[in-house]
Formats: sequence, structure tokens, C-alpha cells
Amino acid sequence: MLKEKEEVEGVKNTEGDSNNNSITWEKGGEEAIGRDEVVIMAYLTLTHYQFKVKRNPGHGRYNILKTNFFNFPKGSKPFTDLLGDLLRQGIFNVDGHSWSSQRKLASHEFSTRSLRSFAFEVLREEVETRIVPVLSTAADVGTTVDLQDVFKRFAFDVVCKVSLGWDPNCLDLTRPVKPLAEAFDTAAEISARRATEPLYAVWKAKRVLNVGSERRLREAIRTVHELVSEIVRAKRKSLEIGTGQEAKQDLLSRFLAAGHDSEVVRDMVIRFEELKEMSYMKACLCEAMRLYPPVSWDSKHAANDDVLPTRVKKGDKVTYFPYGMGRMENLWGNDCEEFKPNRWFHSEPGITEPILKPVSPFKFPVFQAGPRVCIGKEMAFMQMKFVVGSVLSRFEIIPVSKQKPVFVPLLTAHMAGGLKVKIKRREVK
Repeated sequence: MLKEKEEVEGVKNTEGDSNNNSITWEKGGEEAIGRDEVVIMAYLTLTHYQFKVKRNPGHGRYNILKTNFFNFPKGSKPFTDLLGDLLRQGIFNVDGHSWSSQRKLASHEFSTRSLRSFAFEVLREEVETRIVPVLSTAADVGTTVDLQDVFKRFAFDVVCKVSLGWDPNCLDLTRPVKPLAEAFDTAAEISARRATEPLYAVWKAKRVLNVGSERRLREAIRTVHELVSEIVRAKRKSLEIGTGQEAKQDLLSRFLAAGHDSEVVRDMVIRFEELKEMSYMKACLCEAMRLYPPVSWDSKHAANDDVLPTRVKKGDKVTYFPYGMGRMENLWGNDCEEFKPNRWFHSEPGITEPILKPVSPFKFPVFQAGPRVCIGKEMAFMQMKFVVGSVLSRFEIIPVSKQKPVFVPLLTAHMAGGLKVKIKRREVK
């Protein structure tokens, strides 16, 4: 459960203070976060968000994410106010027909064997020709490496190659970060930090006046859209004249070949059988994401009055917290604060081989649940297994600092200051 000693940037644990737009708890909120009865209500006023912890016996998350899915849209105000400048009409920021049509298109492509094979080949090449040499050099020279930065660059390379058919080569550490990667990081961080302004009207005023962080955000978003549009135009021309060996392999080529216009595509773009058997590694990955979910909370907005059974009024913001849910004793037991991968296996008598047990996505909503469940979930697990196996089979990772990293829950979570490590080659036995 969330305690005062937890180091989470931007999250305060106070009593009786619900007039700050950081996440603040009413008296008794700490207890509520430790129970499977919590829903966070947010009331938007002219100057700020007012958060209130309410106990919610029953299945509030199930109602929000599935049984009454259409009454809790994602793209309503004020969510689109905070993130709409960056996400625009992409699948993560829209509802209704626009969301449904984008979802169907993406689901079809993600289900094809050809895309899975292409994505795995990109992943294998990136690991073997880039990330392993980078870590090998660090091991041989003895330099300190920011492992978080290395994997961030790695992920950006893989995403761009699979989705856009474009190689930014961010893992070349001798070169500056690509403008697209830098601009996207800047835009994502400033967009997320809008919610932490002391007054709701502050960032709105800065946006109107085009000053400070809002000016940097506008410039970053312009850079992102211009560079991605340039990639889209080049790809369309390549497909029209029949050049490029990678034609129709990456997602961008597939979307364009399906006849979608460039602006829609721009907004959307933002060994398998062996990997399926790596059960213990999957358990370790799930356990890590249970304690430190990539997306720490998710918000919806009530389109109409509802009962969860907590009463919800039209326009209320309702937030559930995967970060807090991962620390609920009644969900995960008295040892919920501990890293124990074995909790993901069946433990009944008579079972000789460890078997992963199914866990409800409403208990472990790291990949969402209901109609919005992540369509790339299995592909993500395959990629994580391959990367972790490839790295840890070759190297030992030794943290430089003994202090526990500070968890920063923005659009996607990260560690403040990175993760400085030393790399040591494993002895071949």
C-alpha cells in the first residue's frame, strides 16, 4: 500500500488536503489505497482539479473498463485538454467510431504472422548488432552506463523501425539524440506535467500567451509532426515508385497501402515458440510491472450519471491506480510489497512442473482490460523476454548507487536520474 516512505515523484500523501492537483488523499485515503474498494473522483474547477478518495465495494474497475465501457470514454475533457495537443486524433485519445476503426485496423495488422516475424527480426538485429556491442564496450572499458537511457534509445529504434520503416540509430552513443526522439520526449513530459501545475489555469494561460513550458511544448509538437509527416511522405513516394526492399513490412507501409490518408496515419503511428516457454521470466516481468507499472494510473470521464456502486455524476473524472492496486494486501497477500515471481504460478498439491496461473486483467490492469486491452500485449512479452534473456545471459548488471531509485509516474514511468550501472561479462561455463 502507498506509504509516506514511498519515493514517488509528484505524489503526496497528506491528510485532509484535496485542493492540490497533485495526487492527494483525504483522511483515511492511505487505508483506502490498501483495499480493493478504492476509486478516485476528480472534480474539475476553473483553477484546479479536486481529488477525492471514495471507497468502492464491488467491481468498479470492471464496470469502468468493460460492463459500462461506453459511459466512461477516454477522450473527454479534461483529458484532451492535457494531452490532446500531442496525441490529437490518435487511438489513445479518441472514442466512438474513430477509436473503433483505428482499433480494427491495428488489430488486423498485429494479428498477421508477417508483422510478428518482421518485428522479431528487427528486434533480433537491434539486440545483436547494437545493444550487445554497446554493453560489451562498457564491460571492456569499465565505463558507467545509464541503462535506462540505453534501453530508452533501444526502444525508440525498434518502435521507429517496426512502425515507420525508419532507422533513427539512437544507440550510436557517439552521436547526439535524434531531433524526433528529443522532441517527442519533451512533448510527452510537458504534456503530463500540465496536471501538476498548482492551478489549472496556469498552463492554460501560458498556452494562450505562448510562454514558458507551453512555448517549448508547441515547438516540440511542431517538430514531431513535421518530422513524422516527412517520413510518411517519403514512404508514400517509395511505395508509389516501387523502391525499398522493406515494402509493406513495417506498419506505416501497411497503413498507407490500405488507403489511409497521411494525417490519420501520422496520428496512429505514435523465435516465438521458444519464447512462449520462458514461464519464469514472464513471471519476473509481471512481478516487476505489478510493483512498478509503466502507466501508473488511468483516467476516464463519466458521460452520464452512474453507480460503481459509488455514485458518479456526469463529467466526473474517475481514476484507477495500477500502482496502488499492485500493493493491495487483499489482492496480493501480506507480502504484496515483496518481489516474488512465484506468486504467478499455481501452488496446488500434485503439480510437478510450475504452471503460470491466469490472472484477471481487472486485478492486473497493466495492459488495460475490456475493449481497450492492449492488442500488442503478447508481442510486448515476447520482446521483453528476448531482450532480458539476451542481455542477462551475457552480462551482469551492477548498480552504482545503493539508494533506491525514485519512481517518476508521467505518461510512462521512469526513474529520476536514470539507472547508472557497471557492466560485467558473464563467465562462459
